[in-house]
Amino acid sequence: MKAKLRFIIAACVLGLLMTGPFAVTALLLYADSKDAERAAFAQFLLPRLPLGGLITTFGFIAGLMLLRGLFQQYVQGLLRMAETLRLMLGANRNFRVTPDGPPEVRELARAANDLAQQRDELLTDVDAQIRQAKATVEEEKNRLAALMSELALGVVVCNLDGRILLYNSRARLQFKALAQGPTSTSGGALIGLGRSIFSILERGQITHSLENIQQRLRKGSAAPTANFITATRGGALLRCQMAPVLRTGADSAAVGVAQGANMDNPPGPLSGKGGDEVRQAGPAQEERTTALPGDELEVTGYVLTIENITRNFEREAERDQALQALTDGNRAALGNIRAAVETLIDTPDMEADYRERFTRVIADEAAAMSQRLDATMSRFADSLKTRWPLEDVLAIDILAAAARRIEDRLKLPIKHEEQDASLWMRVDSFSLIQAITFLAARLQDHYAIRELRLRLSAEGKMVFLDLIWSGTPVSSETLYTWELEPMTVGAETSPLTLRDVIDRHGGEIWYQRDKAAHRAFFRMVVPAAVTPDLAASDQVQHLHSDSRPEYYDFDLFAARDAAGSGIDLDRKLSELTYSVFDTETTGLEPSSGDEIIQMGAVRVVNNRLLRQEVFDQLVDPGIPLKPAGIPIHGITEAMVHGQPKLDVVLPAFHEFCAETVLVAHNAAFDMRFFQLKEDSLGVRFTQPVLDTLLLSAVIHPNQESHRLETIAERLGINVIGRHTALGDAFVTGEVFLKMVPLLADMGIVTLRQALDAAQKTYFARITY
Repeated sequence: MKAKLRFIIAACVLGLLMTGPFAVTALLLYADSKDAERAAFAQFLLPRLPLGGLITTFGFIAGLMLLRGLFQQYVQGLLRMAETLRLMLGANRNFRVTPDGPPEVRELARAANDLAQQRDELLTDVDAQIRQAKATVEEEKNRLAALMSELALGVVVCNLDGRILLYNSRARLQFKALAQGPTSTSGGALIGLGRSIFSILERGQITHSLENIQQRLRKGSAAPTANFITATRGGALLRCQMAPVLRTGADSAAVGVAQGANMDNPPGPLSGKGGDEVRQAGPAQEERTTALPGDELEVTGYVLTIENITRNFEREAERDQALQALTDGNRAALGNIRAAVETLIDTPDMEADYRERFTRVIADEAAAMSQRLDATMSRFADSLKTRWPLEDVLAIDILAAAARRIEDRLKLPIKHEEQDASLWMRVDSFSLIQAITFLAARLQDHYAIRELRLRLSAEGKMVFLDLIWSGTPVSSETLYTWELEPMTVGAETSPLTLRDVIDRHGGEIWYQRDKAAHRAFFRMVVPAAVTPDLAASDQVQHLHSDSRPEYYDFDLFAARDAAGSGIDLDRKLSELTYSVFDTETTGLEPSSGDEIIQMGAVRVVNNRLLRQEVFDQLVDPGIPLKPAGIPIHGITEAMVHGQPKLDVVLPAFHEFCAETVLVAHNAAFDMRFFQLKEDSLGVRFTQPVLDTLLLSAVIHPNQESHRLETIAERLGINVIGRHTALGDAFVTGEVFLKMVPLLADMGIVTLRQALDAAQKTYFARITY
């Protein structure tokens, strides 16, 4: 009921309450009186009726005004407060009720304001907690990226379709080093977000391992992992361990893979409650795996840890060859020696000529055995060393650590002589430092040396560590005795001897004297390590870069594209994977003989420009560069000399951009170079191509310029590295990502719609 209607009813009730008693009393008195009394009553009442009516009317008006005031203060005031409260709850959190009206309403308004203040404090606290939670999540993501980048093993996480959604730097460098073959260049790598792991590893191996894991999960295994060894296309051997990524939830529809379906028939969209978690299961997780009867485990992906064991396998093969050479080569010689010795023993009165002949046989066979042994040791010297795990370290770091240890433990001053800072050794650093400290302690205890000098040099594949002192020389017998003693320095005792350490490294220890300088020194000879290659340098540079690389995208867990299914033209632009590319050329006329001299590309996955997943390669065009173009692109004859030719680079780029949509600015120009090489190289780019030049004409048809710099300026993009292939690819990629929502505002959402709209522009008529 409306407030106005309630007021009218209240006014009528008030009027009845004021006039009703008088009217009823008058009627009762009039009904009970006689005619004479009625006449007297009427004579009495009539003169006084105007005054009574006036008093009644005045009282009614006063009561009505009082009722109206009360109504306005309480009823309408409370209604206004309700509206204010709704405003305060919705549109304007900072709005407050004005405390006016009677004391009771003002008190209610103050209480409402207090509640609103408490609500705002709670909301502020919630907002702060949300911000803190976001910061924590971001910190965890950065911590994950840091930890992943520091792991010594390659780690790759894939969804059920084999699409890569996380990898670390070690995996990127490993697979890049394994990219061997006719299409191998320095421009691209085989690994990347959204790519298929099956382009690197055998599908059957992964499918079989995943089925084994599912079998163990169904049996309640606490360690559902699988191990296998596989070979890459380049022939490298990889040891892989697979662990499942599991989703737990009582209502989870664990279908598809979790029920035993293989990877060739993947399940539908992921379902179930709970989050994805990586289960590197162990005994501590057994209870959680089986304790909740309503829970089901759904496999949503898998984690692969990868180790390259090619070198270890080759070493094992070399050891086997060495043992076989020693066995087969010496078996016949030993037989001849044994026969000759038995003949000499059985015939003591043999003539001198025959005895000399048999003796010569023994000597010749023994010499031949010795030569074969020396040849085998020389050929397989590295393989016949003990299998103790050694690591590559800088030699000067070993000397510095040994010097600190000697000074701290023995209080013996250390000085450094000439040292080559570029020398690397392959050693067990702990035992080698122990050996150096042990020798210093023996020299100090037995010969009271006052100072020790350390020197570092190299010759061939060996590194020399010299411990030099002045004073009493050491005899060879003393050194031999020290070699066989357990290494003891003060209270620290090692079960190893000095000879054990030397043998462990496949090295030697020599004692030499420099009589002219009145000095002596021990020389420890240990194997040199191969200088770290460019890949390792790339890793070090990457790990210490200012920006954290984004090598993960967990949204790809839900991606359900089957590998090799092609590109769906009716998919949304925001859901596709792109390879944004650019080329630098000798000129602007591909049909007249101009050639590509540089190719650069960057991948776009899940609306992210992946700046670490790039293709960047110079190309030897086989023809002279035009002088007019050198100031533009900055590429000289010397830079392209010796670089791979296009017959190597173009197939590698084709592999880099497989199963992606191509994006370029003025793509017709670049694609013309590719088309002219189709017959000679057998490489065809059949995927759709989007052109940011044409898309700019679709979005801004009335603009005069659609040059890349102009478009970038319109969209607020900072242009860096123009007129290099990779730099232009970066700019084009950022421009394209800005265009996708602008196209969506125009109703152009799918790839087909974008291609159709681009072909309707004027620039689509340009040919090269």
